[in-house]
Amino acid sequence: MTQDELKQQVAAAALTQVPRGEIIGVGTGSTVNFFIDALAGIKDQIRGAVSSSERSTERLRSHGISVFDLNEVGQLSVYVDGADEIDASGAMIKGGGGALTREKIIAEAAERFICIVDQSKLVPVLGKFPLPVEVVPMARELVARRLRALGGDPRERTGYITDNGNLILDVHGLHITQPRDFESRVNQIPGVVTVGLFALRGADVALVGTPTGVERRDFL
Repeated sequence: MTQDELKQQVAAAALTQVPRGEIIGVGTGSTVNFFIDALAGIKDQIRGAVSSSERSTERLRSHGISVFDLNEVGQLSVYVDGADEIDASGAMIKGGGGALTREKIIAEAAERFICIVDQSKLVPVLGKFPLPVEVVPMARELVARRLRALGGDPRERTGYITDNGNLILDVHGLHITQPRDFESRVNQIPGVVTVGLFALRGADVALVGTPTGVERRDFL
């Protein structure tokens, strides 16, 4: 099975987690693209979606799915998104696609976070994938110094501006054994908009695509 086939498999399985007649949260990324395409098949059974990026918004609308502003909706019952890495506790690194701030906002507004990944994203310890940190431009060097002091090697994502008009520092060389504590420490650095570490609000459920089928993992 190719990686795309695994992603398609888990995206289709995620439809079982979609409450009918409601507005759902939809994330960003290659696996989510497959989910949006699958969602089009039941678009008449949902009211619409809140999207975490301009790219996802465009794809949703291309399928005729209504996209709402979170401020109009308030609480969401479900948010479906992928991850760049996920550990055994449900903590994740997200933001490889640059949408980490809006992803974190929607995750916080959702009662349940359904993470859809292929098995390559499962890791024992977070950090092999560079940790994205969205930063206010004037604070780039300040934040970079603080991240180096925490043991990372921050590198500006070249030529990239987020949907919010900010920069991203991708932090290499981390070995995050205490993700909740590390997330809190990065959050306290002035100039950090969002860190792509989703531990304080991790996944509630992971649907994992494997060659033998989709595995479900529930987190406390």
